[in-house]
Amino acid sequence: MQRNGFVSLVGAGPGDAELLTVKALRLLQQADVVVYDRLVSEDILGLIPAGVGRIAVGKSPGKHCVPQHQINDILVGLARAGRRIVRLKGGDPYLFGRGGEEVLALKRHNIAFEVVPGVTAASGCGACSGIPLTHRGLSRGVHFITGHFSNDEPLDIDWARIADPESTLVIYMGLANLARISVSLIDAGLPASTPAAAVENGTTIRQRRVLSTLTGLDAAVKDAGLNAPVMIIIGAVVSLAHELDWFQKTLACADDHEFYEQGIAARH
Repeated sequence: MQRNGFVSLVGAGPGDAELLTVKALRLLQQADVVVYDRLVSEDILGLIPAGVGRIAVGKSPGKHCVPQHQINDILVGLARAGRRIVRLKGGDPYLFGRGGEEVLALKRHNIAFEVVPGVTAASGCGACSGIPLTHRGLSRGVHFITGHFSNDEPLDIDWARIADPESTLVIYMGLANLARISVSLIDAGLPASTPAAAVENGTTIRQRRVLSTLTGLDAAVKDAGLNAPVMIIIGAVVSLAHELDWFQKTLACADDHEFYEQGIAARH
């Protein structure tokens, strides 16, 4: 009887291929097949050796390419065929990545697995936007929430609990509901003047950043024409974005082609 294969749930990070961990890169190079999400960047997919199978199962808001239960079945089926599988997920598998659901499915079928953490989009977008998620005197904690529920269910969030002026609020997948989120936080007591930011395609050469206030962020994002993926960061730490910025200045000093070529040269 053929033995089951092995599944590695791997965090691909927020987009920049150089933020991929050493272990993640090794596993990609050793894999028989890579099952990857929509937000895994082309630069990272380019690191997969020729001849390695690729299966795209990416999901976007309101347009689920492959339902989660089918993704689970794909992983189990590949493992039962004795394959070494890398399940490549944007950011970190266990932070709004549904990695826990996939691990539970593997366990039900006695499939061996490991979980390889990745740089989550919150820390990546913050670092490349001049926004430390915590800072002495400004933020003593961080709340990570999703602004989009599965199956497009309405948001059910305890706004009073997270409307804390001494904490940073990071919202994943919140672009479509940004206006409602802002109003809900203000109604819960967070000052309308609270600094707020939206970061599109964070850590990549396509990054764009909008800085505003809680009450003005939705209009500013619409004016700028930001599109998903967008990370929302709300809190006093956003006030440091201009002073601590380094990434936007790097982009401003070189066009996209030059910046890309510099990155490729550094990797080699």
